Amino acid sequence: MVANRLQGRVTEAEGEYTASLTVQMVAPDQAVAKGWDEFVSQHPQGTPYHRLAWLESVEQAYGHTCKLLMVFTKGLVLAGVFPLCLVKTPWRKVEITSLPFCDLGGPLALDPPTQEALLKAACERMEEWGVSNCEMRMMGEPLDDSYTNEDHCFAPKVSMLCELPGSSELLIKSYKPKLRSQIRKAQKNGLTAEVSVSSSLVDAFYEVFAKNMKRLGSPVHSLAWFRALKARYGDCMLIGLVWNKQQIVGAGVVLLNGRRAAIPWASTLLEYNHLAPNMLLYWSLLAHVTDNECRWFDFGRSTFGEGTYRFKKQWGARPYRLNWVQLQRDGKVGAISSVAEPSVVSRKLRHWIETGWQCLPLFIANWLGPRIRKYITL
Repeated sequence: MVANRLQGRVTEAEGEYTASLTVQMVAPDQAVAKGWDEFVSQHPQGTPYHRLAWLESVEQAYGHTCKLLMVFTKGLVLAGVFPLCLVKTPWRKVEITSLPFCDLGGPLALDPPTQEALLKAACERMEEWGVSNCEMRMMGEPLDDSYTNEDHCFAPKVSMLCELPGSSELLIKSYKPKLRSQIRKAQKNGLTAEVSVSSSLVDAFYEVFAKNMKRLGSPVHSLAWFRALKARYGDCMLIGLVWNKQQIVGAGVVLLNGRRAAIPWASTLLEYNHLAPNMLLYWSLLAHVTDNECRWFDFGRSTFGEGTYRFKKQWGARPYRLNWVQLQRDGKVGAISSVAEPSVVSRKLRHWIETGWQCLPLFIANWLGPRIRKYITL
């Protein structure tokens, strides 16, 4: 009887708390004064992509509309945020993604009632906009070496996350001798590196990045996208460059949020890869953020067990399953397979497209790529 009364009081208190929550929908430029970035920087699951800078860049560079849901308690304390990006396809269909062009997004809340309030508000907006679902990209549970693919048709996509020590000196000591020798190899080959917050290096990064994307047969982001990111992130966007004498042979971008860093883009020039520029690039960026008090480094998306996965794992990164789900308009949440087993026809078609793209002149690929890339939210 006493237990029933206590449970009743808890339920009543939860109901009163939920009723006290107020949801607001604002544009990115209106969220600054409401404390959006401060909340994101302090939330345990807050990523650099949750910052207003990402949303503002999506609007500025690609013209997609971003709407932000914010939940406040009765005391006007910010308790949760949920970024939504409305991507209008060429055939004028609207899709909602949280978030586009990156691995992670979704709602950030202080407690389950706030999370429910955010999801409910998103469903109401979907009804209003005539959209059937919202894709939410969130990080799931960690995987370890005991994970096998025996019960799966294909490997899962994972986010590779590394915990950093208190200094770059401790970080380099944590590496195996083989990794340290690979870093020294790049230095012995005469390569040098720099990490900067200067906006003047955006174009230099893009030159390497665009060439590499064409080599891979993939449409490239626009230069305007990276310029918008630099203008919005400011000192929270680092640019790393690796030089072979006067030639830039490697480049990468790191975004910061609180004590967390993420590297969404890194490229090297194929003809210089024998000099190991990628090893010096990653080490320079890791050492920089570690010495500037970052304690987590997000290496980005990989397929469990494959080449990029093994490359990131050697730096101390641990795999976390990517939990990409669809929030339906009726409030139901369904899983999205982060990897779909492609058919033979699909594989051949992709190969032909990639081969054809590789044959394009660079200036055409750089002109056409962004016009396609703005609709590819991965």
